[in-house]
Formats: sequence, structure tokens, C-alpha cells
Amino acid sequence: MPSHALKRPVLLVLCACVLVAQSMVAAINLLIPELAASSLHPSHSEVLWTVDAYVIAFAALLVPAGAFGDRYGRKGALLAGLALFAAGAATSALAPDPAVLIAGRGLSGAGAALITPATMSILVHLAAPERRARALASWTLALGLGGAAGNLGGGLVGQFLSWRALFAAMVPLAALLALAVALVTPHTDRSARSNLDPLGTLLLTAGLVAVLFGIIEGTTYGWTSAPILGSFAAGAALTALFTVHALRAARPLFDPRVFASARLRSASLGTATGFFGLFSLFFVNSQYLQDVKGYDAAVAGVAIMPLTLGMALVPRLAARWAGRPRAVVGAGLALIGLGLLGASTVGAATPYWTYACWLLVISAGTGLSMPALTLGVVSSLPPHQAGLGSGLGTTARETGAALGVAVTGTVLSAYGDLGSGMGPALRTVALLVLAATALVVAGHGRRTPTRSIASDPERVLSRSIDA
Repeated sequence: MPSHALKRPVLLVLCACVLVAQSMVAAINLLIPELAASSLHPSHSEVLWTVDAYVIAFAALLVPAGAFGDRYGRKGALLAGLALFAAGAATSALAPDPAVLIAGRGLSGAGAALITPATMSILVHLAAPERRARALASWTLALGLGGAAGNLGGGLVGQFLSWRALFAAMVPLAALLALAVALVTPHTDRSARSNLDPLGTLLLTAGLVAVLFGIIEGTTYGWTSAPILGSFAAGAALTALFTVHALRAARPLFDPRVFASARLRSASLGTATGFFGLFSLFFVNSQYLQDVKGYDAAVAGVAIMPLTLGMALVPRLAARWAGRPRAVVGAGLALIGLGLLGASTVGAATPYWTYACWLLVISAGTGLSMPALTLGVVSSLPPHQAGLGSGLGTTARETGAALGVAVTGTVLSAYGDLGSGMGPALRTVALLVLAATALVVAGHGRRTPTRSIASDPERVLSRSIDA
């Protein structure tokens, strides 16, 4: 299939798939009160795991899922992901007890891990080079809109329907998307050079699960508690073992020396930074609108929609400045930080339109920076590893999102209520975003010569030569 074969129906279907997968990260948050009071009678810990199981499975499996699609077929991986996503949603909708509900969420998260890198990899292989930046901007827009759509859908379901309806609705939706994928999406060439590497996959996945558990559960157990410190220690040890194994293996899951590229490091950090700020906002948004402003769940879901405007409109403008990634990325991330600083000033008496203006600033920053950051990650790896590149980039997104929720929750826990804690929490996140932006800008725009650091019949790798 030629690289210029990307058609509009294919692009729309791929973006719809990633939007639905991302929406289920946020949608469940607006259903927590209803779920906690449901006939399942879940404990506080079980409610948290209902939320977290999807994120942990999603983020931890992205890298091997991307490599799987590169090696065995991206369209097949996408269809398999949609099937797993639907099976998990059906399991959750019919769950007789919290354990089954949590298992269903984890299964859907595993499906999302197959869906997301497969969609980007197909897009990269089908888009002509001159159209790739715009196509990736559309894909990134779908990813961002997924969070807003999840808030809207979760709010509407929480207001008018049962929590089971959210999961039940995902089953026919996933089936419809699978039919569309089967009909309009072409096959792309498989990469014989990609390798799943069972041992490396096990080490990396277990390490990511341990780190994500520590990040997500830190506010529950306490950051200095034995479970959290042990989780971070286990994650560090497993990641170190993966690195040693990958450097010695003939065909590893991926060579860690790809991170010798300053561009890849800064693009990954920038991606994590953007979603760190965005999901911090998502975490407090529904609580602010419902508990402080007094909106019902449906109105709260609609009230966040200004976030979609900048994400939809700004990427088209940003495409004109694609040749200046450092300026685009720096300006976009700075807008996210400044928007969060503005949002930290709102309170019960603040008019909604003032809050909406700060949402627009954050939205514009997201729309400006994320397409360039996505392209930065993908272009740092060879085309046959597009799925792996997407996996790395989306792992950075989900890890940043988890950190945003964790940091925000930690600051909020030091205050008596959301009204007094929201401002300090958002200011803390905003300052961290602005500090990280300086690091991203320092590394993202560097263009340095490369030299070969690994070469054999199966693998050729280059690294930057830094002065």
C-alpha cells in the first residue's frame, strides 16, 4: 500500500477509534457517586480500582501492543483491540460484583492499548510526508477530544441513566467501529524487524504497572508508606532489568538507546507535561462545577466543552509553523501553564464565563503543542517502528495524566475542602508545567548530527552527538 493512500474516511475512522478509547479514561470519574451508592456496594478501594484498572492496563501495555501491531499487522491489532474493548465493556455492564467490574475495566484497558498505537501507526504509513503533520494533528485532536467527550458522556449518563448504561453503550459502538475499520481501512506492510521479546515485554510491563500503581495509589496509602515506596522500588528495579536485557538481546522489544535522542526525550517529556496539566484540570473540573458551583452532572459535562474549541481550531494554525517546533511547543505548553494559573483564581462567586475563558487558554495551548510533540516522538524512530513510537508517546501521555491526578489529589488532601484547596493545587501544577516547559524547549528544537551506535542485519540505530 503506497504511503499516500490515506483517505478521509480512513482518517475519520481511526480518529473515532482513538477518541472512544481515550474517553473511557475520564467518563468513569463523573459516575463515582452513583457507582459508590449502587447495588454492588463497592468499598472505597474497589471504587478506586474501578477507575484505575483501565488506566493501568492501558498505559502499561501500550509499548508491547504497539510492537505487536508492527510485527503481526496493524489492522488486525486494531480489530483485536476493539474486540477486547467491547468484551471488557460488556463484562462491566453485566458485572454482578465489584471484582468482575474491575476485571472488565482492565480488559477494556488492554483493548485500548491495542487500539491507540495501531491507529497512529496506520496513519503514519498511509499519509504522504507532506500530509503527515496535518494527519497527526487530527489524531491528536481526537485524543484530546476523548477526554472532553468522556466528561460529557459520563455527566449525561450520571444524570439520566444507570452507570451500567455507559458500559453497555460501548459494546455496539465498538462493534460499529470494527465494521468501519474492516470496510475502509487498508492493510499496511508488516515489519519483520519488530519483535515482541517475551522476557523484555514481561519486565517492562511489570515495571510500568508497579510505577503506575505507586503514582495512582500514592494519595490513598501515603507517599512514604511501605506499599508505595516498595512499588516505586520494584518499578525502578524491573525497568533497570529490562534495560540490561534489551542492551544484550539480539532482538529486543526496543533498544533503550533510542532515548539518546534529545528530541525524543524532550518530546516525550513535553507530551507528559501537557497531559499532566490537562488531567489535573479534569480531576478538579467536575468537583468544582458540581460541588462549588452547584451544577448537576449533565450541565457539568457540557460546561467543559470550551476545551474542545482550541483543540479543534488551533492545530490548523499550528500546521503553518510546523518548521519551528521549538517555538510551537514552548508557546503551547506555556499557555497550558498560564491557563491553569488563571483557573486557580476561580471560586464560588466567579462567573462561569471567566472560568470558560481559562479553559479556552488551556485548550489553545493543547491544540498548539500536542501535534508537534506527537510528530516529534514518531519522527524520532524509523517508520517500521511507528506503532512502537505511538506506544511510547501514549505511555508518556497516560503517565503524565496519572501524575497530574496524583499531584492534584495530594495538594487537595492538605486542605479541608475543594473550595480552599483547588487554587493551591492548580497553582502547583501550573508551576510544574512551566518549569517542565523550559526543559522541553531546551531539548526539543536541537538538531544534531548522528552516528551509528548499533548495526546488524536486523537493527540499525543512530544517536545524536552532543557537544
